[in-house]
Amino acid sequence: MGERKRLAVDAEHDGSRLDVFLRARLPELSRSRIRTLILSGHVRVQGEERKPAARVHRGQEVTVEIPAPEPADLLPEPMPLDVRYEDADLLVVNKPAGLVVHPAPGHPAGTLVNAILARVPDLAGIGGVLRPGIVHRLDKDTSGLLVVAKNDETLRALQAAVKARAVVRRYLALVHGRVMPAEGTIEAPIARHPRQRQRMAVVPGGRAAVTRYRVVEQFAAAALVEATLLTGRTHQIRVHFAHIGHPVVGDRVYGRRRETWGMNRQALHACYLTFTHPRTGVRVEVTAPLPKDMATVVHRLHGGRSRESDWSA
Repeated sequence: MGERKRLAVDAEHDGSRLDVFLRARLPELSRSRIRTLILSGHVRVQGEERKPAARVHRGQEVTVEIPAPEPADLLPEPMPLDVRYEDADLLVVNKPAGLVVHPAPGHPAGTLVNAILARVPDLAGIGGVLRPGIVHRLDKDTSGLLVVAKNDETLRALQAAVKARAVVRRYLALVHGRVMPAEGTIEAPIARHPRQRQRMAVVPGGRAAVTRYRVVEQFAAAALVEATLLTGRTHQIRVHFAHIGHPVVGDRVYGRRRETWGMNRQALHACYLTFTHPRTGVRVEVTAPLPKDMATVVHRLHGGRSRESDWSA
């Protein structure tokens, strides 16, 4: 089944281009996806088809028909997977940095989904074409724990649990500076950056976003922090720590032109995950130690006094 959205044009977007208005109101859709929907007749203004550059005005109604995902050929690709938990309904994978989670334009193959399809062939089609069985997201350059459902029932139950904040997700991040206080909560709404649409930002009126943190270890110029997501906004931890003046080490988007200590990606790792199993009701708890690249930086920040094996997998 597809989805229909009815959107009223407000004063803020009076006179905006149709595609710009939809980008602001439907941030979950890419610019190219919105353009395709408009050109294929799935978008109507006051019941009439329009071009992407058409202007919309206050009080008009824009109807968007989002078709159900069409089946596509996803090729199983055997590759090594660090599976931390698995049963008949789900598995938890420790994703390495650099691995794209699901196929998308520019990454049609070589993704985590392709690898999972090789390991569990009957996953094909679960949850739609682009995210078969994937319960939640991790950025390409973020490492760590990711839950994958093996059937539709488990997928729906776990996605609902994430939405209800019943899944606890903790991350370890290396951030710049001395973090004060050593424990705290960052509450700041997140939305698309008003001008740089590929980025997220703290924006008044954005979606509520809450991150709880504690400093695990403070170094001279950086800190290792544990961050717990109470909401799951795009780039939430990266945006929140940049917002309070402590961007994640190695983050090219939100923390540019700073010392990286050799990190070639954002120093962010999903280290802990716990949830109630949808079928058995048993609490599942999974951990994943720091990957080698982050452990190496911790070693350097210690001045060589610690062993990388104290931190890495």
